[in-house]
Amino acid sequence: MAKFGKKVATIRLSHSLTQEQLAEAATISLDFLSLIERGQRGPSFPTMERLADVLGVEVKELFTFDN
Repeated sequence: MAKFGKKVATIRLSHSLTQEQLAEAATISLDFLSLIERGQRGPSFPTMERLADVLGVEVKELFTFDN
């Protein structure tokens, strides 16, 4: 869960998006996005799809981690 959240944050920052901008575009709360990025909550698959769409990546890229 922590690696997934870190990946979301890394991609978000590479697109110069704030948490607030990503949360609004993905139609989730800022608090929930913060929990995802900190690895404390996991999103549903539809939420993952929306996050990936807003970030311009495929869902599988959110699960590609550096060792």
